Amino acid sequence: MGVWSLVRSFDQPQRYKPFVSRCVVRGGDLEIGSVREVNVKTGLPATTSTERLELLDDDEHILSVKFVGGDHRLRNYSSIITVHPESIDGRPGTLVIESFVVDVPDGNTKDETCYFVEAVIKCNLTSLAEVSERLAVQSPTLPLEQ
Repeated sequence: MGVWSLVRSFDQPQRYKPFVSRCVVRGGDLEIGSVREVNVKTGLPATTSTERLELLDDDEHILSVKFVGGDHRLRNYSSIITVHPESIDGRPGTLVIESFVVDVPDGNTKDETCYFVEAVIKCNLTSLAEVSERLAVQSPTLPLEQ
């Protein structure tokens, strides 16, 4: 189980996203256009998020998700996550890049909005690293970039 297998799990973001408490995918099948209902843990200014799978490319390791509803203020939010095998200090590793676009909510500045989203992304990526490293230790025969 590598980094990509965690990232691509549209139906189980709680495996590495610490602010997600529960996720249910409508319809069951994971394909472009699938929608998930996410419950958010307390501590964030939201309790639910409805998110649509925009792109899932297992060959290029790209996942794109768009928020289409929920009680949060991130209107027109979409993100793209790419996963790349890398050599880090001479050892095999993984580079994960997440980019996003979002409307700036009324009453907030662009800087405030970016700061908030980037803080959530940083928490998610830090957790992704910790979970994938723990899984790599449990299954040391699998390369991280799978």
